[in-house]
Amino acid sequence: MTKLIKHLMDGEIGSRKDLIDYIRRGERSPEAWGIGMEVEKQVIDSATGYSAHYDSIESFLKNLEKGGAWKGIREDGHLIALMGEDSSITLEPGGQLELSGKVCPHIQCSQKELKKYIEEIIIESKPLGLTFLGIGVQPFTKMEEICWLPKARYNVMGPYMARTGDMGQRMMKQSAGIQVNIDFSDEEDCIEKLRMAMVISPLFYALFANSPIMDGKPSGFLSTRGEIWSRTDKDRTGLITNLFNDGAGYGSYVDYALEVPMYFIMRKGAFIDLTKERFTFNRYLKEGFNGLKATMDDWSLHLSTLFPEARLRPQIEIRSFDSLPPRYVTSVGAFIKGLFYDDDAKKEITELFSPADDFMDQSFRRCSWQQGLKASIGGRTLREIALDAISISRRSLKRQSENNKKGLDETFFLDNIEEIAESGQTLADTILAGWKGSQEDKLKMLIDHCGYRKQ
Repeated sequence: MTKLIKHLMDGEIGSRKDLIDYIRRGERSPEAWGIGMEVEKQVIDSATGYSAHYDSIESFLKNLEKGGAWKGIREDGHLIALMGEDSSITLEPGGQLELSGKVCPHIQCSQKELKKYIEEIIIESKPLGLTFLGIGVQPFTKMEEICWLPKARYNVMGPYMARTGDMGQRMMKQSAGIQVNIDFSDEEDCIEKLRMAMVISPLFYALFANSPIMDGKPSGFLSTRGEIWSRTDKDRTGLITNLFNDGAGYGSYVDYALEVPMYFIMRKGAFIDLTKERFTFNRYLKEGFNGLKATMDDWSLHLSTLFPEARLRPQIEIRSFDSLPPRYVTSVGAFIKGLFYDDDAKKEITELFSPADDFMDQSFRRCSWQQGLKASIGGRTLREIALDAISISRRSLKRQSENNKKGLDETFFLDNIEEIAESGQTLADTILAGWKGSQEDKLKMLIDHCGYRKQ
């Protein structure tokens, strides 16, 4: 971080324009666009399938740290994250492991990085009896049996989420997802992409549904994770409807974020709890808190605690995907790159998902979590819509490869998700079909289905 940017972040916020300018700093010219992948997975005890205890996970992180490629981050003596040159490994509240990969110019780069990462974690986890599952919800361990990760921020978030929805703590401790980060060129492009991501989100949930089991039994949803998020906190999850108003721009996102209640601010390395009453960032700007004034660091931290289907930080983050078996991870990135990084593709997708209001209807969104590709809208199933969307993405990636100096073909990354769409059977359907026998049988099936293994 340059001294100038550090000064701006530490400084007090002068006006709403400062908040808009923070988002505007995310603009990139198309030739500089990339794809960033954030990949969570469940960490389980290899013998039982239950969530691994933090002590074992910390030992695993320490082994990675000893290799020299990762620098440990500690809180109160506990190892909670690892920082690499271009990426990081962090832990979610229930011990889920997340890779935040570097921003890559093409999917082959993302695939290479993921492969290297998988090889590393497999080598260091096996002696400790740990296994990683690419699945959207912890299948066996009940929420109350999962210990909280020793991070101070969860001492604030956990109790607050118990008040804002009946599944907020499940989201924190049991769920795992994939996030794809994309760039935008200007305000119009940014708003168009945010709208697209929200309208398409039912397809993302359906096509990549991979969480039909919770607390050791079928939940009634193919993407239980989708249902969990909808019952987490209505203030900060779901859709940002004001972005669909005429003339919406960066200020519309700022206005949305200003009215979301805050969790905390940080001063001198300690979190200050703001959840005792409804304390929005807008109120914080006007009144301050116990003599403290809002800074750009506070704004950045606040933006990281908003969880809509797509958000700005200031890169666009698309968040509607269950955690998946490793062979599907880069397919998600390729699918998004094809849909969002080509003008013709964006026009075709807008037509395919019209009228947008129908796809944003909450009852239909819930159907996408329950029924997957069998959910229907306007006389068509999501399976049919998925096939059309994959074709649009494939044509787009072909055009992008023709314009790429290296001539890289990324279309083959779509092959395995096209197989899902062709069959109409989601990964969640596959899990349910194999959910039989003893827990040992079920665990073996899950490891075969979505376990991380050497590539």
